[in-house]
Amino acid sequence: MALEPLGGGTTGDGPDGTEQPLLSHLRELRARVIRALFGIAIAFAPLAYFSRTIYHYFAAPLLHLMPAGSSMIATEVASPFIVPFKLAAVLAFVAALPWVLFQIWAFVAPGLYKNERRLILPLLASSTLLFYVGVAFAYFLVLPVVFRFFVNVAPEGVAVMTDVAKYLDFVLKIFLAFGLTFETPVAIVLLVWSGVVTPQQLAAHRDYVLVGVFGAAAILTPPDVLSMTLLAVPTYLLFELGILASKWVVRMRNSAQAEDETQSANS
Repeated sequence: MALEPLGGGTTGDGPDGTEQPLLSHLRELRARVIRALFGIAIAFAPLAYFSRTIYHYFAAPLLHLMPAGSSMIATEVASPFIVPFKLAAVLAFVAALPWVLFQIWAFVAPGLYKNERRLILPLLASSTLLFYVGVAFAYFLVLPVVFRFFVNVAPEGVAVMTDVAKYLDFVLKIFLAFGLTFETPVAIVLLVWSGVVTPQQLAAHRDYVLVGVFGAAAILTPPDVLSMTLLAVPTYLLFELGILASKWVVRMRNSAQAEDETQSANS
């Protein structure tokens, strides 16, 4: 069942039989944005309180590999205060992502047809889950391997003492890269659903996709072969998963169209 828009509207020819004026759309958009920000603020409050503890766990993949007696450093005066709060703000957005996506869904749902609603809601849920899986994959599998490589290749006499702010920026880039690349199946399903490509066309260009995946991984990851491979291989596997999912979506769409045609003929 579609969610009712917040703003008033007049009867028209839209998918829901309503056509809202521009002002009503803007009011609803403002309300949805405020609700999304309010959800992020609620998530931020406890995270900010425990921000220093959270940063310690956040830095664990590198701290566990650093030589005994070494530690991270802060090269700027305000870094020990700002960096944990910055991390808390990012984590608050990630934690509130389902709520933010729900607000997006609630805003666009009245303008969607019934078959589109059946697709969009599962896509929002799966995209959120895939993003979380990508971040978890980076934290538990990729970062320990990458940091172990960096620590072991450090020249003799060079102490590994990373700045807290630079470490945060580095890891957030890794998280973003893996979180977004794990959205590959969702992107493929959307492209197929919109008619831009077909599953058969995607399958026929596997070789080009494989080369492109490694090229993109080389740009998105730090300049080492290890992290590039750890990003490229899962991305390609997700591409294959996207092809399988898009085939299922095509069958579902054809079935829905056939059902609609049958109902129209009977009526």
